[in-house]
Amino acid sequence: MKLNFRTIAAMLLAAVSLESAALTLPDIINRNMVLQQNSEASLWGWAKPQSKVTVTTGWNGRSYTATAGKDGRWNVKVATPAASYDVQNVTVTGDGTTVDLDNVLIGEVWFASGQSNMEMPLRGFWVAPIEGANKAIAESGRYRHAIRFATVPKTKALTPQERVAGAWVECMPENAPEFSAVGYFFARELNNILDVPVGIINCSWGGSKVEGWLPADILKGYSDVDLANAADPDYQEYSKPMIMYNGMLYPLAGYTVRGFLWNQGESNVGAHADYPERFGTMVRHWRDMWGQGELPIYCVEVPPHYYGDDNGTWGALLREAQHKAVKAVPNAGIVPTPDLVTPGTSYQIHPSKKLEIGERLAYMAATRDYGVKGIEAEAPEFESVDIDGDSAVLHFSNAADGFMPDRNIPGFEVAGEDRVFYPAQADVLCGNGCNAIKVTSDKVKDIKSVRFGFRNWQPTYVYNMRELPLVPFRTDSWDN
Repeated sequence: MKLNFRTIAAMLLAAVSLESAALTLPDIINRNMVLQQNSEASLWGWAKPQSKVTVTTGWNGRSYTATAGKDGRWNVKVATPAASYDVQNVTVTGDGTTVDLDNVLIGEVWFASGQSNMEMPLRGFWVAPIEGANKAIAESGRYRHAIRFATVPKTKALTPQERVAGAWVECMPENAPEFSAVGYFFARELNNILDVPVGIINCSWGGSKVEGWLPADILKGYSDVDLANAADPDYQEYSKPMIMYNGMLYPLAGYTVRGFLWNQGESNVGAHADYPERFGTMVRHWRDMWGQGELPIYCVEVPPHYYGDDNGTWGALLREAQHKAVKAVPNAGIVPTPDLVTPGTSYQIHPSKKLEIGERLAYMAATRDYGVKGIEAEAPEFESVDIDGDSAVLHFSNAADGFMPDRNIPGFEVAGEDRVFYPAQADVLCGNGCNAIKVTSDKVKDIKSVRFGFRNWQPTYVYNMRELPLVPFRTDSWDN
């Protein structure tokens, strides 16, 4: 290979820069950060190759020593105590430099990712507000020493990166408008339940597909994914595969967390057949990267939306695929959202009701991960059906005490052999418990399928006794 003068000069300059590199830290490891309680929390940074770096934790005065590798990167794991609101400090020394990280909290850390409904900040998007946002922002200062956020800016890359921006900030009115609304309401409710600090890392990109959060070596196995388009400047950025993974997620992998929150799927509508496998692959890969075992991942249903046709089923099929995906992945869950829209907003893909989503996610984490008793977190779901001519009796889980409303329940449809659906009369049956619903229709004499809320835009408002909504479903496996 022939090298010109400029190339040689650039290589020498890079070598000199690496040799004399001062101690530096990534944005995610800095003042205001939250470290996962009762863990071996990962910390890292860069220094002169082969130099010694010492990390001292203020809560116990213990020091940890690491040696920077040939690339200058060093890594340590520090033992963290139980969570508290006491402000801590971490001191990092190396290359003749000392960096004091003050205002550190020990608590619970969750990694939030996905597309725009996770990205959507408390201030809202243009013509898409967050319900109750002004009050939430105004009162956010109450949680200054209870909630911290690190928001990763949209950063694309064709290859895995070592660094990305996104420093931790305190919870206060001047910062809160930029917090993920779902992430904030989750953190606030989890703090209210557990009474410990909560940190949220928001790493999301509006419009991104699940393929955007996977690496090239996995994506090469998908015949419908064209990795070449990632380098095409005319190709829509948020639809590109792997660029979010490389530029945003990869630099953060390994920061010790309690679990993942995932709000994504709208951009995969129309590709529901592939979604369960790709979601499962993503979760397994992320868990391998973090090296913390089967970290929990809690997801959010795609919202009722036009999706090209109010009466179509593409959105319903993706929602169904989400539930299949979650059931196939250990330690995963999903919260339903069929009721969290307002009338007349079928064209608005960013519903304003984010408080309830955050709370439902917090209830799931509280019951599954923290052992909190008395809270209900699992929504009612279809289990089985008994069909007898023009009537069908449906059985459900997580609704032992019945449903509200208990009669003339809207949202049910039935079809016969012709696969034409008609609205059905639906009423709760109370026999051995009140978790069965009977549906009938004078339009269908021989019922072959029952569906509930199984359309792109069909908000439903059927709840169990803890106000958790019935998950939309179908009893058939027809193509549409």
